[in-house]
Amino acid sequence: MTSNKVPWDAIKTPDGGYTIRYVSAPDGITFCWGKDIQGRCLFIVQLTGDHTEQFRRYATNVNGIEVDLRQLPEPSVQGLILTLEKHEDRDLFYGFCQTLIGNLEGITDPAVALAVALNHIKRWKVFLAGKRERVLSAEEVRGLFAELLFLRLLKEKYLNDVQAIEAWCGPDCVHQDFIFGDTAVEIKSISGRNRSTVRISSEDQLETVSKNLFVNVYRLTEVPDETSAQSLNEMVSVIACKLSDPDAIEDFWSKLAIYGYVAIQEYDSPKFLLNGLNTYRVSDDFPRLVRSELPDGVVHIKYSLQLEGIASFECDQNEIWGT
Repeated sequence: MTSNKVPWDAIKTPDGGYTIRYVSAPDGITFCWGKDIQGRCLFIVQLTGDHTEQFRRYATNVNGIEVDLRQLPEPSVQGLILTLEKHEDRDLFYGFCQTLIGNLEGITDPAVALAVALNHIKRWKVFLAGKRERVLSAEEVRGLFAELLFLRLLKEKYLNDVQAIEAWCGPDCVHQDFIFGDTAVEIKSISGRNRSTVRISSEDQLETVSKNLFVNVYRLTEVPDETSAQSLNEMVSVIACKLSDPDAIEDFWSKLAIYGYVAIQEYDSPKFLLNGLNTYRVSDDFPRLVRSELPDGVVHIKYSLQLEGIASFECDQNEIWGT
């Protein structure tokens, strides 16, 4: 992630203590950008009252970010102070701070604000612990968006919160993206008017022990000016807001982090509009390369399927649900 300018560029390194610059913020919660005497980038959330016990119980250590709660010079005000340890990560840190500000919008209770901030930090920790590139590629963004489209449908119409999130296996590197009951579903996304193939990434992707296997192909169009279009961040927010079970919420954010996603401004665009959906039943005569039929010694197969060539296997999406 890169940016032309971040707020710390305009803040001088102090001779002692730290220098701050206030951020426009919701009523009741004050935010500050800052620098300490070592020139490290700071982000400060000012909280009225004493929140020491809450911080001790729920604080999380994050590699690369120092998290501390300190008494500020102002009477009865504490500061949740986030200090970036590596200067080269400041663009990523800026995105983290911006999304934290967004999460705190409208919150006036300092204790609630601290709880939201600490949860945000916890998600960030899981994200940083992952081995993926820090910013998803355009193809990965589109692929995750398509998986979330199916997850939203699964949760809203067919399974409860916990069952739906458990069924989402894509982030866990299971061969199919969704497995529930005796059904497995692989999700593919394509973009552009002329795309007519989907990529199969391994010899295991179209082979399953489940009774039924389907491939759902979502055609996504980037339409920034369309009001009904959604970004990846917006899609994540929609699903998160509709989850009510605490375990499902935690599992949802953990799987997103494993996938390599954390809510940063990079994912505010592009915005996608669903422009078509095709569902295919993978039967015995479906054209595919699978591990059980490969010659000995042949591994790591990747290939493309032409949609016109599998048109005879297309079915109604309701067959996934047995209706």
